[in-house]
Amino acid sequence: MQVCACREVHTLKRIVLTGGPGAGKTAVLELCRQYLCVHAKLLPESASLLFSGGFPRTGLTAQRAATQRAIYHVQRELERIGELDQPAILLCDRGTVDGAAYWPGPGSLFEAVGTTRELEVQRYDVVVHLRTPPAPEYNHDNPWRYETALEAAVIDARIAEAWQGHPRCLVVDNHVDFLVKAQRALALLRAELPECCRARLPAFGEP
Repeated sequence: MQVCACREVHTLKRIVLTGGPGAGKTAVLELCRQYLCVHAKLLPESASLLFSGGFPRTGLTAQRAATQRAIYHVQRELERIGELDQPAILLCDRGTVDGAAYWPGPGSLFEAVGTTRELEVQRYDVVVHLRTPPAPEYNHDNPWRYETALEAAVIDARIAEAWQGHPRCLVVDNHVDFLVKAQRALALLRAELPECCRARLPAFGEP
């Protein structure tokens, strides 16, 4: 993260970076580490934390429901911890609403964890949705990614549906040059920093 001379106490913005499998979130987050300042707090993905720690992962409906409940609660606690640093931006690798795209039923994820979709959508000031690329550009670099290109596209559509109606859901479409897509996403995220922070940041491509 870039050092920032700004000493202001900023009003928190909770921002979600989301998208279907293979959309490029990991790469965009790496750019954020290089080109955003320390007033942007980046949170890890709850699902990756759970799976890398050995949380069971099977195709059973009850197992999948348990997984999404666990991810929801981990996400809420990660955000609670992140807020303690009083950042200008709390950048979440997915948000609590994303779990609705993976929920197997019965009922809804929100009912299962004692909340409502409306309350969870309102938690976030901005949503940046990276669209999943078509089959020729889709890859399996992430070790926790098991979806085919078709399955990834279906999940991406479900994520878009889950966030539908959010007043600031910004969509970043695919591009033949992934760096163009990543730069567009980074520009959207940088724009959410306070002006006193943005003025001190290097341009994309500069050290």
